[in-house]
Amino acid sequence: MKEDRRLPHKFLKTKTAYVIFLVLTYAFGYFSAYYNRQPQQQPPSTAALRTVKTTKPHDCPIDNFRVTTRCGDLVPPELIRQTVIDRIFNGTSPYTDFPPPHVARFLRPKIIKGWGSYGAVFENLIRRVKPRTIVEIGSFLGASAIHMANLTRRLGLEETQILCVDDFRGWPGFRDRLKDVALVNGDVLLLYQFLQNVVGSEFSGSILPVPFSTGSALEKLCEWGVTADLVEIDAGHDFNSAWADINRAVRILRPGGVIFGHDYFTAADNRGVRRAVNLFAQINRLKVKTDGQHWVIDSVNVI
Repeated sequence: MKEDRRLPHKFLKTKTAYVIFLVLTYAFGYFSAYYNRQPQQQPPSTAALRTVKTTKPHDCPIDNFRVTTRCGDLVPPELIRQTVIDRIFNGTSPYTDFPPPHVARFLRPKIIKGWGSYGAVFENLIRRVKPRTIVEIGSFLGASAIHMANLTRRLGLEETQILCVDDFRGWPGFRDRLKDVALVNGDVLLLYQFLQNVVGSEFSGSILPVPFSTGSALEKLCEWGVTADLVEIDAGHDFNSAWADINRAVRILRPGGVIFGHDYFTAADNRGVRRAVNLFAQINRLKVKTDGQHWVIDSVNVI
């Protein structure tokens, strides 16, 4: 009987028993402290439940993708050209005294190069919409803008103004394909060549550049109250660029206006422009039509 009473005492003297005892003690203390640190969960208040239940579902299931810039009071179509000249060019047309002496010798009489710039979609939409204002997003050297100006003149729409939104920087390596565009001290002269093309085509009274990135330019046009009956999107062809351009451009579209763009069918398939267009149409319950390589969405009315 004496040996049985002393057994626990001997057991605790072994190394294994000592380690087990320490581990159990540490675990017990750790879990006790963790339990005591847990905050007491309170049931949701009735006020919060009422807010959730009475909140009207938003039409857009991914609202954080939407552009929320507040647009200014609408500028009448006949004042849009002068508004842009005043806001961007300090009241003086960019065609005044063009070309400046320091770039004149670098410019060609005309370099009108574009992709998809002469599709039937342009005449189809201009005939139908009869736009007073067209905004083109992505102009490069002005091929499609000059084509649209020709169409509006031929169709008797003499007052139509075309605003060309582009930073006129091109993209890295584009001069491998267009060596005629001059490069001076690292500055590619796309804007000057664009102006030269417009002047050479005798459309300086109809076409006006907005020489900034699409994001900043569209945001400002919206704030200034500049709107369009027809918007063409043909700038960046990756999904993120096209998605941003579409969502900003729709803010400056007049009710009942038409938005369209190029490169709906490309090697990028559903990873670029087409994905952005389809997602936008799906969210806003709109229908996408196609005209050649172009996509068209009619009567956009997105808040």
